[in-house]
This record gives sequence, C-alpha cells and structure tokens, in this order.
Amino acid sequence: MKVGIFGQSNNENTIRYVQELVELCKEYKVSMVFEENFSKSFHEQAEVKSVETFSEYKDLDKGLDYFFSVGGDGTFLRSITFIRDLEIPVIGINTGRLGFLANIQKESIRSAFEQIMKGQFVVQKRSLLHVITEGGQNEIGNLNFALNEITITRKNTASMIKVDTILDKEFLTSYWSDGLIISTPTGSTGYSLSCGGPIISPSSKNIVLTPIAPHSLAVRPLVIPDQTEIELQIDSRADEVLLTLDSRMYTLNNKSKVFIRKCKFYIKTLQLNDQTFIKTLREKLLWGEDKRN
Repeated sequence: MKVGIFGQSNNENTIRYVQELVELCKEYKVSMVFEENFSKSFHEQAEVKSVETFSEYKDLDKGLDYFFSVGGDGTFLRSITFIRDLEIPVIGINTGRLGFLANIQKESIRSAFEQIMKGQFVVQKRSLLHVITEGGQNEIGNLNFALNEITITRKNTASMIKVDTILDKEFLTSYWSDGLIISTPTGSTGYSLSCGGPIISPSSKNIVLTPIAPHSLAVRPLVIPDQTEIELQIDSRADEVLLTLDSRMYTLNNKSKVFIRKCKFYIKTLQLNDQTFIKTLREKLLWGEDKRN
C-alpha cells in the first residue's frame, strides 16, 4: 500500500500529528510520498530521513491507494488540485478549526487509521464545478474546477455588482448584490451557508445559487439540478471583478461572461463507518446542545 501526504508547512500543530501518521504508516508497512514543500519543512522539524516527494498533479499516478490531507478544510481543498481526475480517495485529518471536509479529528488518528486498514469505511463521490470564462482560460489554466464553490464578487468598489444569470439558456434574474456563490453540495456547508444558503447532503445531485448581501429581500438562495448549464454576465462600476474557485482567486474584466457546469470527474472521499455526514452536522453545528434536546 502507498499513500500521499500533504499539509501546511508553517503549522507546528500539523507537523506533530503528521509524525503520528508517519509512525502508523511504518507500523503497518505503508509506503509514503510527501508533497515537496511540506516534506522539506516536515523533515527539518521532525529530524527524519527524506522520502519520495511530488510537487504537482503530473507527478502522481493511480498507484496511490489514499491521499492524506492534514490540516483544515482549506488544506483539503488544496489537496484536490493534486488529485484532480486520478480517483485517489482523499482523507482529511482535522488539525484546524471547524472541519467539514477534514472530519477525522487529530485525537483519533490511530483509531481512524486502523479502521481504514480494516476497510471499515465507504467511498463517497463528490461532484465538482467546471468554469470557462469568455476569452479563454489563460489565467485560470488547468485549475478550472472547484469542489466547494465558484464565487463572483466585487473588486475595487463599494458599489454592488449586477450578475445576469441564465440557466439552460433561459434568463433567470439579475442579481444586484455584493456577489454570487455557485455551490456544490459539498460547499453548501461553507461560504454559501454563511450567506443563508441551505445545507445539502453530499450525495445530492444539485447546485446552489446563493447571492451575497442582495439588494432585494425577495431574492433567496436557489437549488437547481447539477446538470444545469449556467451562464453569468457581469456588470460592475469598477473595471474588474473577482472570480474565486474554492480558495484560488482570479481577476476578470468587467462585462466578462462566465460559464459553469458540472465537472466530468469526481473527487473520492472516505467516510468512516462511525463518522457519517449527519453526525458531523450535529458535532460541528452543535445541534442538540439546546438543553431541551
């Protein structure tokens, strides 16, 4: 068995728990390959011998059995830029804060690792969004996908922007707001949720449109089928707007068009038998903390 390991090199807390993960890999005779930048930092602080490394997507192959992301949800989202369409299951160990994607708690690494070795899990396929901008993808390049959400927001202005939204070639509405979030079910517990969007089960085949601070009280989040083709036409008082794909930010010219559809590939994640999505909701959102429950 062989696994990939990625974390944030400037986080001492992460280094500590990666050491525990490495010891477990040695105990179970599992081969490891580290992301190059993280490897340098880890091996300097952990004072262990160097191991095989990778630095980008093309350095990996389907020979990896699992990919460990050690950090928070942001680290998990950066992990998928290495995985893309390789179908390597990603396992998130949470050394950060909330942790919906990285839902294995750092205190439970040994227990979780043993369950994985015993096959006590289910593999979940998580859909992604694919984006094309009018005039090509020179800036975005091959990282034109998002696991959580694609967001259009204002830049260099305090004024609202207008986003004309067309679904399957039919005009929906013009969103006058600070921006618009187009979210997957996975991303429904992220930025969309903080803007009043609904929580959607990861296995649902939907996309959510959530406006950011809309000017009209009549505007509400909208759930649509994930086969819908979305076209956005942007109008701002500034010369530029921001396009965000998960945590990656790009600048678009005003009057740009953005085309969004479901990605052709999925990201695989592992759900341990004792850590369901429903349990994660209860724990992370503190449901049940009300004394009446």
